[in-house]
Amino acid sequence: MVLSGWPRLSEVFALNELTALHEAGMLATALALKNGESGPVHPAAARIGGLVEYVPPGDLAEQATFVADLLIATQATGVHGYFAHDPAAVAAAAAEKVSLPFGFSVHALDARKVRRADLADRVRRAAVVLCCNSDAAAEVAAAGGRAELIPHGVDLTAFPATPPPAAEPLNLLAVGRFVEKKGFDVLLDAFALVNRPVRLRLVGDGALRAELTDQVARLGVTDRVEFADRLTHETLPGAYAAADIVVVPSVIDRRGDRDGLPNVVLEAMASARPVVASAVSAIPSAVHHDRTGLLVPSRDPPALAAALTELIDSPARRRALGLGGRALVTREFELGRCTRRFCATLAAAYA
Repeated sequence: MVLSGWPRLSEVFALNELTALHEAGMLATALALKNGESGPVHPAAARIGGLVEYVPPGDLAEQATFVADLLIATQATGVHGYFAHDPAAVAAAAAEKVSLPFGFSVHALDARKVRRADLADRVRRAAVVLCCNSDAAAEVAAAGGRAELIPHGVDLTAFPATPPPAAEPLNLLAVGRFVEKKGFDVLLDAFALVNRPVRLRLVGDGALRAELTDQVARLGVTDRVEFADRLTHETLPGAYAAADIVVVPSVIDRRGDRDGLPNVVLEAMASARPVVASAVSAIPSAVHHDRTGLLVPSRDPPALAAALTELIDSPARRRALGLGGRALVTREFELGRCTRRFCATLAAAYA
């Protein structure tokens, strides 16, 4: 498996699928093209960290040669790039050197980092192409190919359904990197319009932290907004349990980057929390309006504020949407079911 960077706290989906491959005895090695993030990592990363090796820096040919040598040494039957851009390019070039099949997974921005002609060629030659959401699958289709659609899933035991907190004021929660596509600036503008006794907790970190902090002060909501650092799976379930509503205000940023189906959506729904989210990308595949949450237009603070106010005023509706979300992820996004499909698909492609 050729990764982009390792470790990355936000890429829990990669961690889950690598762990599943390892536990199934299918993972010869995981090769990262660069270092990931400093700071906290999910506890499960330690279980497979010893399998991760870093590919020395170099051009495509040099990195492909390094990977090809490892394919021979480990007697691997195939090589899979975990993203459509550099990991897939290295996997394809290495596979060609040793006459093995290759494939790749497509997630979100990675497909748009590749020229359409190159993506079409890569799709045509691949033994398998996997997509975790419908938005990514549409990119593959536009390149003339077809992908297997296998969602990442969520660990229902790690994120148990809990009763809503019986406390005042109500708590809103948003989780994610402080980058433009997460839409936290839109959320803050909406929050300032909510005329109810409610607090907002922003969990994460990133390049826009200072701007978001300044925005909170400018809006006059400093006493109602809390910034929390990034959390791992040891502490994230507690954050969901303490929340009444989870907000996912995703946007398409100025580069065209956008979320696929963010981890936070499935984690919140597993925790039986109602989700208010932007109708962007593949989010509506899990947030079904008025059944598992509420969908609002992207970059529309008044609409977001109205949806939040609607749920703040209706405890019964919050509970119904939360239970609906838990039921949906149990049926369609349970982690074990999703990773078994993932492993079986790769086993068939690289047999």
